[in-house]
Amino acid sequence: MSETLFQELKRYVGFGEADEAALKGLHPIAQPHFKSYSEIFYQRILEHDGARQSLVGGESVVGHLKVTLQAWMDKLLSGPWDEDYYELRCRIGRMHVRIALPQHYMFGAMNVIRQLMNDLIDQRYLDDPSALHLVRVALGKILDLELAIMLHTYREDLLTQRSRQVRLATFGQLVGSMGHELRNPLGVMETSLHILKGRLGDDERARKHAERIGTQITIANKIVSDLLDMIRDRPLVREQLSLAEVVEAAVQAVAVPEGLTVELHGIAGLPPVNGDRGQLRQLFINLLDNAVQACAGSGRVAVVGSASDRTVRVAVEDTGPGVDPATRLRLFEPLVTTKEKGVGLGLALVKRIVERHEGSIDYEPRDGGGARFVVRLPTGG
Repeated sequence: MSETLFQELKRYVGFGEADEAALKGLHPIAQPHFKSYSEIFYQRILEHDGARQSLVGGESVVGHLKVTLQAWMDKLLSGPWDEDYYELRCRIGRMHVRIALPQHYMFGAMNVIRQLMNDLIDQRYLDDPSALHLVRVALGKILDLELAIMLHTYREDLLTQRSRQVRLATFGQLVGSMGHELRNPLGVMETSLHILKGRLGDDERARKHAERIGTQITIANKIVSDLLDMIRDRPLVREQLSLAEVVEAAVQAVAVPEGLTVELHGIAGLPPVNGDRGQLRQLFINLLDNAVQACAGSGRVAVVGSASDRTVRVAVEDTGPGVDPATRLRLFEPLVTTKEKGVGLGLALVKRIVERHEGSIDYEPRDGGGARFVVRLPTGG
């Protein structure tokens, strides 16, 4: 069986059972200090303008982040240092890419933890120099591993992000020329169809076919509109608005089959956001439309809202088949779809709208099957 990247990294720094034992011995000694360490850690960050600005939501989210840091330190010293540990740490690197945190801040932040814990080790192991050396070495190895994992995932995600930007730029050039060219023939067809409908008389079969043509022209026009919306940088018409009203308007705009239920939970009490009403409405229409289609005529679609740390969270979930792991990797890219007749523009447009509102969107599998798309937006207050 081939060696995993985490196994290779551990072998490279020489992290083994003796180091694990040393860290587990340090854990009960350091644990009472985790809270004070988190206070010092974020005090240093807030003193530095560049690092402080990288925090999503600024100082308002620090309380939550302090708790997260304490959990990080707990796992750092208690393990187990297995593949689940590696995956958990990888998420941190991905988050750093998402908030555009410069890499040198990672080294500075890790050095704060290194100094604090080394000072503690020097105090507690003063009378046992051999143990002091072992614990210091073990701490150095695990912190080096942490940095290696963060930098690896940071690099991988940054390269993926840049590749996506290049593809979108090429895609935009193509769409810009094609979209405007397609508008003209579609407009001619629409006008001609309108004239023909007035001359069909009582021929029901002819009228039926004319309606079909009209429906397909409408679909084609929407595809062109979605394509053009993907590449336009129209200014946001921002206003303080109620997400409850936006979500309810989106629900009303989506065709829901009789065998399907749409439920709203926690939406009414959400704080206001500062955003473009029309674009946010389109965002939720796209997510709801996808959820309804995924259920194939029966099941349940739920929109669940919550708010914390100046962030509004709205999840759109369904009881459909979910999304396979391979597709998830490119789920928000243009022309990627799970629908049999889909074009693959809806989620790409959703991501663009969310990012223009300084928010984020993530896919999460649901327990028991189905999909969940989670939109996070900053509050407007």
